[in-house]
Amino acid sequence: MSALPSLIGMVHLQALPGAPRHHLPLTEIIRQAVQEARILREEGMDGILIENMHDRPYQAGVAGPETVAAMTVAGAAVREASGLPCGVQVLAGANEAALAVALAAGLQFIRAEAFVFAHVADEGLLQSCAASLLRYRRTIGAESIRILTDIKKKHSAHAITADVSLGETARAAEFFLSDGLIVTGLRTGHEPPAAEVASVREASSLPVFTGSGVTAENVRQFLVAGHGVIAGSSLKQDGDWRQPVDPARVAALVRAARS
Repeated sequence: MSALPSLIGMVHLQALPGAPRHHLPLTEIIRQAVQEARILREEGMDGILIENMHDRPYQAGVAGPETVAAMTVAGAAVREASGLPCGVQVLAGANEAALAVALAAGLQFIRAEAFVFAHVADEGLLQSCAASLLRYRRTIGAESIRILTDIKKKHSAHAITADVSLGETARAAEFFLSDGLIVTGLRTGHEPPAAEVASVREASSLPVFTGSGVTAENVRQFLVAGHGVIAGSSLKQDGDWRQPVDPARVAALVRAARS
């Protein structure tokens, strides 16, 4: 397998067919996604992750066929336009759907929630999925697609696993055959302590990514603490995830990361 990218930029698809706030034709949604993917490539990011962020409120663990179909078309367009390694996340915790999208669209990785240890997310209870997800990957012949897994993910309560440390959660994910680990803060745009990222790297031999709150100001410390970052909000106009990608913000983050 090829190496995973270290600087992954988010493409947040506009609300897709079936979502409460869907209003744009799919052709326009894809046009915007392709435009943002090209900016991320041109300004120096080396990977892209697409996500149905605007489909809120999300359904726990499921995605309709209309979502899977739309994300497949968008994913293929982003991959072709960017020429970069690309991944997909289907909110919330629709990890088998993400694998199906990735396989059909020719993507290299997915971001999966609730891989090990059930937890209560704002969508409801998300059950651990490692066993079923890896068997599904085997069934559809998608073993080449990496599964990067959130541990103690954002927008969730972890009281039921309060006696399990972040490091032990990382070890469990590695034992259950994760391909990489993602550490986040409390919510979108909120950074985790760099020490937590470092503790996960120490606990596991897997690639470790910081998955929220990455900015031009802190990206270097997260690249020291882990192996890569996934940046979204800070790359948008005014640092707001709902806004379009800002080329100047992308360039600033890449400069800081490469310095």
